[in-house]
Amino acid sequence: RYADCVILLLPQLEAGLRLLFTTTNKCPNRLLTAEPSALYTTFDEMLAKRLDNEVNQLPAVLEEPAMASEFIWDFLNHQEGPRIRDRLSHGEINLEAFPRQVANQIVAFAITLLCRFSDEDMFAFKEHMVIKPLMNCASCYRSRFHPISRLKKQVLECMKSILLWPELPTVPEEHIQTIKGLEGNAEASALILMISEILSQLQQYMPQDCCSSDDPIDSVLTERLLTELCDTRICTLYSPRPVLEILVVLRKISTQCHQVSEQVIAGTELRYKQWMNKTLRSRQRHNYLRMLNSVKFLSPVLQLILVLITLELVNVHLVCKKNPFDYQQYLKFLKSVLQYTENLVTYTSPEKNKWDETMELTNKALIKIRKVSDRKLMLMQL
Repeated sequence: RYADCVILLLPQLEAGLRLLFTTTNKCPNRLLTAEPSALYTTFDEMLAKRLDNEVNQLPAVLEEPAMASEFIWDFLNHQEGPRIRDRLSHGEINLEAFPRQVANQIVAFAITLLCRFSDEDMFAFKEHMVIKPLMNCASCYRSRFHPISRLKKQVLECMKSILLWPELPTVPEEHIQTIKGLEGNAEASALILMISEILSQLQQYMPQDCCSSDDPIDSVLTERLLTELCDTRICTLYSPRPVLEILVVLRKISTQCHQVSEQVIAGTELRYKQWMNKTLRSRQRHNYLRMLNSVKFLSPVLQLILVLITLELVNVHLVCKKNPFDYQQYLKFLKSVLQYTENLVTYTSPEKNKWDETMELTNKALIKIRKVSDRKLMLMQL
């Protein structure tokens, strides 16, 4: 009866936090249960940054907001989180299928709060072989459902998809040589060179153990770099509106990159089977080879964009230092990158298959990225 457990526990948890909130902020009048004639203090108010034009003292008293505030935001408030209280109170959850894991998390959170703020001597209890690891785990909790955390997950999943590309089946070289009039190798090489130059410029903002002066587009190093950057702790509490606006655009860019990667994987596997079965018409064969040629620069450019948005993510709070004009210019640049990735999704789709156009599109996007980098307009450069 996991749902029953949480239904009983959440009001107790809310009442306990409300008592802590009113005591901490010295506002005993806010310790009010639900009355027909007056509003009472909700989780939203308890978690707010300010209270009646003064700083809310609850996060400071909790000492480790990661343990309490971030956990509460994750499980109760964030739109992409489980929003347990909302869904239970509005009957949106099948009580018989309520997840045991969620109940375990809520119970564990209640225990850690009890250990932290009980008036009784809890030392022996805290040192118990079950409770001590629980307290240690709670003290280093990181948000799972804040847009920052979701973007980190998206980036790593996209990179994992791109790493599958080298394993994709390709046409034997002797088959390719039978097709005359295939052009674009020089253009693809030029794009890869430009990508290398941009990545070399950005290396000063990266952890040095993840950089290579010999090959800036080393996919193994790129994965290590993204993993290390995504492991960086970034404040998620009270994110200002400009930060949230930037995160929305960065997440959309990441989503489009992942879509391109998945389309390339599906298209390559399908066309290879058709090639080997000799079911492709002449025009389709040429188009397939153009796709293989485009893959040579699409993988590096997607890796570049992932590195770019992850470096910007790590420095996302610096966006608040930009004046309104610079902020709008920066937002315009990110939206242009988004537009590029959206166009890539369209051109690499099975319906379009416009592989030559991806080359021209990529060239324009790289020129814009290099120009912004040269002018040091990115957050990592502030």
